[in-house]
Amino acid sequence: MARPLLVFCAGTPWEGLAGSDRLLATALLRHADVLFVDPPLSVLRSGGQLTPKLTGIGEPMSHLVTVVPPFHTRVGVRQAVGPIVRRQIGWALSKLDRRPYAVVDCRLGGLLGGWGEGVRDVLYATDDFVAGAQLMGLDVEHVRTLEAKSARLADLVACVSPLVEEHWAALGARDVFALPNGVNTAAYADLANVPPAADVDLPGPIAGVVGHLSARIDMDLLEAVAAQGISLLLVGPVDPRWEPERFAALVERKNVSWLGRKPYEEMPAYLKVIDVGLTPYADTQFNRASFPLKTLEYLGAGRSVVSTDLPATRWLDTPFIQVATGPAEFAAAVVAAVADPRPELFEARRAYAEGHSWPARADRLAKALSLQ
Repeated sequence: MARPLLVFCAGTPWEGLAGSDRLLATALLRHADVLFVDPPLSVLRSGGQLTPKLTGIGEPMSHLVTVVPPFHTRVGVRQAVGPIVRRQIGWALSKLDRRPYAVVDCRLGGLLGGWGEGVRDVLYATDDFVAGAQLMGLDVEHVRTLEAKSARLADLVACVSPLVEEHWAALGARDVFALPNGVNTAAYADLANVPPAADVDLPGPIAGVVGHLSARIDMDLLEAVAAQGISLLLVGPVDPRWEPERFAALVERKNVSWLGRKPYEEMPAYLKVIDVGLTPYADTQFNRASFPLKTLEYLGAGRSVVSTDLPATRWLDTPFIQVATGPAEFAAAVVAAVADPRPELFEARRAYAEGHSWPARADRLAKALSLQ
């Protein structure tokens, strides 16, 4: 008997940074087969690809790249994107000779409803979509319209944080529940035998930040940590619009190293060399509604954590995360963290992270979908 099939319409492409959508979709393989659908790709950026591309036919995880007209986010074009993507998903389903058990939309893509009797419609709210639109200069009212429509159509709304959960409950969505980000603890199970990253040449102790470096990060906090003489390792792509002069000056310091984007699979080698992981988020509505992946990744690697005061951090409610506000307090917390290298804390942090693993999150969603 064939396993159920989940159509997982992601907010980020499979080949990009491994975000919550890719990590949750992978963990869901313990319960169902998955068709992972990349966000629509403009033909202007497709490298000559004019038709959808389906790979992994016959495998538990298949992958669909959808292609849409140029300027697909503009008024007058964006209304056609949802129907185009739906047709391409239908084409992929015919190639797979499968009918979906559920369709999961991670990006308000207009992909809920109309898949046939018995198909469950799930919205995976990974962020505050309105605040994200404001951050990226998108049409906020259009996003609000999409939210209202999704609230009507979704059978389930899985929310990444308490603030997002409150938002969708207020919209009147059915069956709203919390599904915070998780951590791939299996990646760090053999950390003692993982060779440290060869391209890190910094003296210890080292504080590290992994992930996308953008306006979500408070530059004041990074500068304050570096000013303490603690080495600062930055791993991830940088938004060139974010504090370009200050960022250039920061990475010129002898105790700061920026290594750019690295594959997710290499994260254990980089987290192995740091002593404390940083979640230095600015105090914005978007950040307050988020649930930073990096925080649990640090704990999964047994590292201490210093974070700004976020509702997600308060929700985790653990002494393994030191909460600090403002540059001076944040830098002082990092100094205190690196001064406490007790080995017994390594396993205690890892054990805590195990309770927040991606398989545990997948089990929660599977239960809500009656897959277990």
